[in-house]
Amino acid sequence: MLAGIRQALPEAVCLVVDDNSPDGTAEMAREFARENGCEQNVWVKVREDERGLGGAIRAAMQVAIDNGFDLFCNLDADLSHDPVDLPRLVETCLSENADVVVGSRYVSGGAIVGWPWRRRVMSGMINGFTRTLLRLPVRDASGSYRCYRVERLAGLDPPRNPSDGYAFIQEVLMRLHREGARCVEVPITFTERRHGTSKLDLPEAVRSGLTVFRLLATR
Repeated sequence: MLAGIRQALPEAVCLVVDDNSPDGTAEMAREFARENGCEQNVWVKVREDERGLGGAIRAAMQVAIDNGFDLFCNLDADLSHDPVDLPRLVETCLSENADVVVGSRYVSGGAIVGWPWRRRVMSGMINGFTRTLLRLPVRDASGSYRCYRVERLAGLDPPRNPSDGYAFIQEVLMRLHREGARCVEVPITFTERRHGTSKLDLPEAVRSGLTVFRLLATR
């Protein structure tokens, strides 16, 4: 993944957020930076005693805000999101004056490869349910491959009860849309991961659904 990002956007800073996992993720990222002479462009943030996709993305966003970056791109590290699409997201954000660019599986030209039908049904239901209830202006409200303008993220008030899990993906999009952010979608092909397991299991789907109702109540 790091090699792919470096090839797609050579000048970008790559931030790896690791929840102190025992699989050596943080050290492998540091080793990659040393071996390729790119320590200034590959950063590693290890979160102690913290877990959750939402919290990890939020921590990465804060690093972008604190360091004055212009754009923040988020993608999964399991190669489900192809780094080759990064320049398209960045270019669309700049050329269309967008505040959020969503790499979308559900617009024309988008696709999902390698998912079993159960996963497709679960994802489609969550996405449609969330998009409809929160009135989000995109077809793919649950995908995490995105490019944000950092100044828009910095302008959001800190949430009183932030989502640490999968629902943060919908929460940040809702909050940005509510503040008048311009959202644009570009098609991507999402490919099932080669290793590991998905964060979206049944308990997480239930938590995500309950969070949607909480967000709806706070609109």
